[in-house]
Amino acid sequence: MPPQATAPDSPVVVPDVPNDPADTPIGRAAEAAVGVRGAAEREPWPRPERCRIMTIANQKGGVGKTTTAVNLAASLSQHGCRVLVLDLDPQGNASTALDVDHHVGRESVYNVLVEERPLSDVVTEVDGMPGLFCAPATIDLAGAEIELVPMVARESRLLRAIEQLDVSNLDYVLIDCPPSLGLLTINALVAAEEVLIPIQCEYYALEGLEQLLRTVELVRGHLNAQLRITTILLTMYDGRTRLATQVADDVREHFGDIVLRTIIPRSVRVSEAPSYGQSVITYDPASTGAIAYIEAARELASRAVSD
Repeated sequence: MPPQATAPDSPVVVPDVPNDPADTPIGRAAEAAVGVRGAAEREPWPRPERCRIMTIANQKGGVGKTTTAVNLAASLSQHGCRVLVLDLDPQGNASTALDVDHHVGRESVYNVLVEERPLSDVVTEVDGMPGLFCAPATIDLAGAEIELVPMVARESRLLRAIEQLDVSNLDYVLIDCPPSLGLLTINALVAAEEVLIPIQCEYYALEGLEQLLRTVELVRGHLNAQLRITTILLTMYDGRTRLATQVADDVREHFGDIVLRTIIPRSVRVSEAPSYGQSVITYDPASTGAIAYIEAARELASRAVSD
């Protein structure tokens, strides 16, 4: 478990934008301005010296793992970074949100893990998002947990696949995990150097977190000595409740400066975007969720990995 640290003095960043900016004149003007400005005037963000491989994990469901993976990836790619989203969840929600085909029978991460197909064979560039790539998941992955059990070095199959992939032209590999601590998540932890944990600002948020931290330590001790928890992102923040503020304060008090200053507020637009095959960054760039994820991605890009 990371050492405890005192909470930073800097204020929490919660974007102060109307709940539904599309319904206000200011919101419509802001959205139009974003659209007019376009990619040509977006400032490039700092790019890491080498590819950062980051696993987004939390065995608790519904905390925003996939939403975080997709929207951080979209934000980073819009600001000059080349990003691969590796969908390791059998539900394939990250693939859906990026509008990448993941029907049954399509070659996917399942074929990489079980049949040792090259990862490059399944990577697809996301339409309309230069620099953003996705290795999709299909429902076949649900059976991979069982099929991997008798295999040699079953925990390291994703690591070997990534090692065989040319990542020299990538800045980030973001691995979206299923809501469990099974072999798929273990593979993701073995393959990564960094762990990003989304934590929901609600009552049950910290339940089970100790188990995840213990799993990370076990992987670090036995399978991947380079693994570090480098980032915690607070999600689904509802400023109308004291509980959300209390959870945020508790997380900051315990984990210190690995918690991003930016908090992701609850946003209807964030929930709507995947049904249109988009991230909220492209679906509604003036929404609270989009603004928050862009700021979180900016923070992530500006942070150096400390040993």
